[in-house]
Amino acid sequence: MTDSNNETQQPVYGVEDASYQAAGQLEGITKLVSAFYDYMDRLPEAKIIRKMHPSDLTLSKDKLTLFLSGWLGGPRLYSQKYQPISIPQVHRHLAVESKERDAWLLCMNKAAQDQPYPDSFKKYLLEQLFVPAERIRQVCDS
Repeated sequence: MTDSNNETQQPVYGVEDASYQAAGQLEGITKLVSAFYDYMDRLPEAKIIRKMHPSDLTLSKDKLTLFLSGWLGGPRLYSQKYQPISIPQVHRHLAVESKERDAWLLCMNKAAQDQPYPDSFKKYLLEQLFVPAERIRQVCDS
């Protein structure tokens, strides 16, 4: 018989900082972002979005890392360093259609799979990342 008081509670992603913790905090997010941009550099399917970025990805990596920190429920480092952001508006000048959105999500999926995250968090993360990726596509498509 299982004593429900002794059962290990699974984190509820999206509540407080559970997602930030599952991502390995800032160190884990930094590794995710580094892997993401490595895939963007290497995957033929990602050439279309790689061309939208500067040759030096230092600033892009910093901005995505800091954004994801706050987006995942951790410290809101992006707004502290760069001002508040509207992801769809920042990307409005780019031609983002379904193929660009899907290339971005492919790189993020591969990067997430490389991380030591629980499978449940990987699934959650990719489902959640689809939302802003789709919003960017919709704003850029209009």
